[in-house]
Amino acid sequence: MPIVHFHVCQTEASEERCRLLVESACQIYARILDAPIERVRAFITVHKPYEMALLGRSLHTGDSGAPFFEAYVLRGRTPAQRQELMMSFTEILSEILSIDKSVVRGRCVQVDPEDWCIAGYPAADIRKDEIEARQKAIS
Repeated sequence: MPIVHFHVCQTEASEERCRLLVESACQIYARILDAPIERVRAFITVHKPYEMALLGRSLHTGDSGAPFFEAYVLRGRTPAQRQELMMSFTEILSEILSIDKSVVRGRCVQVDPEDWCIAGYPAADIRKDEIEARQKAIS
């Protein structure tokens, strides 16, 4: 289930940087959530400078961007795990894109297992044992 979607400016999105970003994000998810790497997904949408705004104005060619990310997890992950994900994604964006952390924004979205599907079936059914084990561990 773990999925992260990055939105970055074209001026910072070389092929190498994008590759590093998605590969690093997958490793972060696998480590923090103790999730099998084959379940992790990472995506990047690259925006032209004029499609993004920072400080109330659209960016111009050559301006530094304002990256944003959305990280999705099944409900039941601890606040500490969610916070570590957000901090780690902020850090890799800052490092890989060579930007200041202060311009990075993001959020962690919790999804109810019955509202997420795997191969068309609710995660509540497919991952029932894992979900129950997580709930017992935090109780």
